[in-house]
Amino acid sequence: MAERLNSVIRVLEQGGTALASFASPDIGTATEIATADYDGVVYEMEHNPYDNGQLRHALQYMLNRSQIAKSGSIVSRPTPLVRIPPNGGEMSQWHAKQVLDSGVYGVLWPHVSTVEEAYNAVAACRYPRPEDAPRLEPRGIRGDAPGAAARYWGLTQQEYYQRADVWPLNPDGEILAMIMCEDVRAIDNLPRMLKEVTGIGVVVIGEGDLSQNLGYPRQYEHPVVREAMATILRTCQEAGVACGHPHVDAQNVGWVVEQGFRFLMAAPTRSYAALNEAKRLTGRA
Repeated sequence: MAERLNSVIRVLEQGGTALASFASPDIGTATEIATADYDGVVYEMEHNPYDNGQLRHALQYMLNRSQIAKSGSIVSRPTPLVRIPPNGGEMSQWHAKQVLDSGVYGVLWPHVSTVEEAYNAVAACRYPRPEDAPRLEPRGIRGDAPGAAARYWGLTQQEYYQRADVWPLNPDGEILAMIMCEDVRAIDNLPRMLKEVTGIGVVVIGEGDLSQNLGYPRQYEHPVVREAMATILRTCQEAGVACGHPHVDAQNVGWVVEQGFRFLMAAPTRSYAALNEAKRLTGRA
């Protein structure tokens, strides 16, 4: 197999826990993230404006010539991924197509709650194939425009075609099709989704929306919310699919790791140490 390009997939296929930042796709954040020791970064375009131009700027500012030269590799680390705006039920494939065509290595679909929605999420990340092709299902529906993505990956277009498929359905695939389980009905349907739809690489628990649906908004430690999250995690583990947690910080990371989550998303934080110390010394704290 050729060198693995998607650092998140590399960690997951080795049985490890992948660490990702959850950030806005702006130039300043992209420049800082480029030298951080994350496996991936999930650019947030669900609640942030869906601006593909801004995303492309962020992707370019992640490229660090010194880092590339020292590594001697085209591997993108951290690997850029995107949470797109549509809920799974909207079946809006064009959002996935556009961010993939920009060069990201994976798509996180919010509010995927049925087998049909999960199928659509994976299919939208795949190119169409002949009827006699192996691994035909889910049938790809992604449109063909690989120029920018192939260039960003550092491949020829034909090389890109060989690797621009979803993992783990295609062991050589470099694209992660990820879904968010954040509705009560999604919990009930998740066993069927993971059994009937091949190609789902990660299931991320949307604990914010899930807690709303359960009647305990953002009460993440409420027993009802914790039990729902435990059910999702257990279903993923039984199916052999990595389960992700979207709100990891210094206070809960120990619990998250102990529970067995394997895709950890943490928001980047900026330090104001000098400001805080100056306010303390000048009596303004």
